[in-house]
Amino acid sequence: MGNQRFWRTSALLSIGVALFLVIMAVLVNTTELRNYTWLRVLFGVSALNFTLRASVPLVLGALSGILCERSGIINIGIEGMMLAGAFAAFVAKVATNHWPLASSLVFGVAIALLVGGLMGLLHATLSIRFRMDQIISGTVLIILATGFSSYLFDRNAVAQGKFSAIGIPLLMDIPVVGRILFNNPPITYLMILLVIVVHVALFYTRWGLRTRAVGEHPRAADTVGINVNWYRYLNTMFGGMLAGLGGGFLVLEAVGQFQEGMTAGRGFISLAAMIFGNWNPFGALGASLLFGYTQALQNELLLAGVTTVPRQFISMLPYIVTIVAVSGFVGRVRPPAAEGQVYETEGTR
Repeated sequence: MGNQRFWRTSALLSIGVALFLVIMAVLVNTTELRNYTWLRVLFGVSALNFTLRASVPLVLGALSGILCERSGIINIGIEGMMLAGAFAAFVAKVATNHWPLASSLVFGVAIALLVGGLMGLLHATLSIRFRMDQIISGTVLIILATGFSSYLFDRNAVAQGKFSAIGIPLLMDIPVVGRILFNNPPITYLMILLVIVVHVALFYTRWGLRTRAVGEHPRAADTVGINVNWYRYLNTMFGGMLAGLGGGFLVLEAVGQFQEGMTAGRGFISLAAMIFGNWNPFGALGASLLFGYTQALQNELLLAGVTTVPRQFISMLPYIVTIVAVSGFVGRVRPPAAEGQVYETEGTR
């Protein structure tokens, strides 16, 4: 009962904060309040646009973790899956620079999804087939992706072009909100759509019910004919694909090039967003936007030339907020009951 009251209060607080941010954004960008530098830093269109862009890989990584952990597989390796997806997208884009730009970019997205899915399959195989500790398995993925991407990276290679913004007619003309939500590149729109799709699939479909069952009570799921490990393989692969897409976003939509270690801890922040959001897609979206907002503040403060605070401390903002958020929620959230537990059917024990 206390836990439900906590989450009801948290939900109301989140809604209140969201409404406050929307109202302040409209006021600051449409009235004389825009003349105040500190208000522009906090609520300007550029800050909110950067918030959304910074949140995309975090949301995709958090969705990856949700799919894996809802089915009972701990996924520490989101960072590695994301980095592998970014590198694969870069290699695919460089190899197809001579193609029409749209075809080359779509091919890059497809390769990022494929490599992310293969990383998910590797994680599932190590965790399920070989019963490796899932924390160790995820760590192996991170080391593997970091090592291979650094070793194989050709610093002279250049990816030509990236996704550009596509405005939605009429909606993009809405003051302030239209410029933030309805004038974005394709992967950003896809991220928003995926949050809705994953939420509906998890909580309103047979697949979602079975996924949650194998993550909570695998023995009970097995007794009614659900293939527990098959669902775990499938969801870990889907999770890997989403993490790979998050990496592909960095190369094909955000930066346009690959850099060694370019994920820069985003996979771990995604894990924090997943926990902060209580393993719920919309909760993870809200948490990711919070962490993205701290990155936007970091960016806006540096652009505003704030020198009273050392640049290194400003750069620490996203990670400090992540630590505070997660540490404050330890003991208040409950992961899936069978998370991290290897399941053996009666015939294999």
